[in-house]
Amino acid sequence: FLQKFKKESKQFGSQRQASEGLAVRIAMDNLARTAGFSDPIRLTWAMETQEAIDIISRAKALTFGETTVSLIVDEDGKAAIVCFKAEKPLKSIPDALKKEPAIIELKEFNKTLNDQYKRTRKSLEAAMINGDAFTLSEITNLMNHPVVSPMLRKLVLKTNHPQPLLEKEGGKKKTVLLEKEGGEKTPLLAKEGLGVVKTGFSLGFWKDGELVSPNKKSSKPSQTIQIAHCIDLYEDKNWADYQKYCFENEIKQPFKQIFRELYIPTADELKEKALSRRYAGHQVQPRKTVALLKGQGWTVDYQEGLQKVFHKEGIIAKMYAMADWFSPSDVESPTLETIEFIDKKTWKNVPFEQLDKRIFSEVMRDIDLVVSVAHVGEVDPETSQSSIELRSALVRETMRLFKVNNVELKGSHALIKGTKGDYSVHLGSAIAHKVASSTLFILPVHSQHRGKMFLPFLDEDPKTAEIMSKILLLAKDNEIQDPTILSQLK
Repeated sequence: FLQKFKKESKQFGSQRQASEGLAVRIAMDNLARTAGFSDPIRLTWAMETQEAIDIISRAKALTFGETTVSLIVDEDGKAAIVCFKAEKPLKSIPDALKKEPAIIELKEFNKTLNDQYKRTRKSLEAAMINGDAFTLSEITNLMNHPVVSPMLRKLVLKTNHPQPLLEKEGGKKKTVLLEKEGGEKTPLLAKEGLGVVKTGFSLGFWKDGELVSPNKKSSKPSQTIQIAHCIDLYEDKNWADYQKYCFENEIKQPFKQIFRELYIPTADELKEKALSRRYAGHQVQPRKTVALLKGQGWTVDYQEGLQKVFHKEGIIAKMYAMADWFSPSDVESPTLETIEFIDKKTWKNVPFEQLDKRIFSEVMRDIDLVVSVAHVGEVDPETSQSSIELRSALVRETMRLFKVNNVELKGSHALIKGTKGDYSVHLGSAIAHKVASSTLFILPVHSQHRGKMFLPFLDEDPKTAEIMSKILLLAKDNEIQDPTILSQLK
């Protein structure tokens, strides 16, 4: 009922949407607390698991003469209605059957499961961004959910565990037994007299109750499990292995995780300690900026401007700019200035060295999105270094799989040695050049890339697909038949 109420509010104005959205959030918090759940996400998944199991048990295949209509859930967790006549697939349900009560009910089941898919995809990404921890029993139950399970199995999970790597002063080590609930004892290493235990973490895909890494190393999960963030993959030092594994097994993740852009404090930011000027000087369109950031969980405060609150960590991220976010700003577009992170208790700036790396990365990723999409002017600014590094990884793995050996990555460019000349493709703007010649005008048709090129995440990135297509095209320039492109190569 609450989800339906929230969805129906989209037909009204922005003020009513905001007030009704707040009412739904408060209602969900109260409902979760009353039902004994720690947060609304857990309540939603628990209820939707029961609903999905009920739907799957009731959604039987329907037969009308030679026509069979059934509800399926594919490997990505998306529901769909399939129709066969004499074992031959039909594009849609025949008109004569569309008003059948059983068919109408099946369509409702399909709509419910697809709504669940959209909500679950967003909540899984939110759980990763917020660093939410789940119990082992919760993850085990979710693996039986027909919609959640296909998505969760394609995500890298993280579990913390004691790591016997702590050295005592003098080079000796002391093993102690730590008693857990239920009488289980685990050997841990601690500093003698201090009892300080060093904990590590393991990453991997869920398989038969264990976390398995791309190099087949498996580990038993502890009682708490998280959805791994790209900072965890970075610190694990096996990030490239996961990217390679995604390509070789054609794993399409529900959102960017393994190929997510990572942002870490620069040397200049660490010198300033708690003030980032990374995007200072960029002019942005105020309305687009507010719209983009609201979609990422930012709020607009009439006194403080744009801010994003991380309640669990007690951190407020603030973006300062010479702007009035509530006026059209027709005279002059606002210019970004600084980004700060403030402690909710002390109201003092948090130094970057003490800040959770996950929070820093996600805030910078949001602002990078604004700088790329809501910028002022007709020319896109150069894509961030983080995006270029990830596109480099995509190009490297794609060329390896296509067995193309005449492409070299150098900085933010892909250098190609063709039979008709040498070329370069910029990994940010996708602009192609012929070396010692002019720019090549190769026009992309973005809608044609969908479904024809494998990208290891479901949120389609036309720019990345364009870059890949141009590199593959120029790497095999002896096979080009387009007269417009050939005339430029000559």
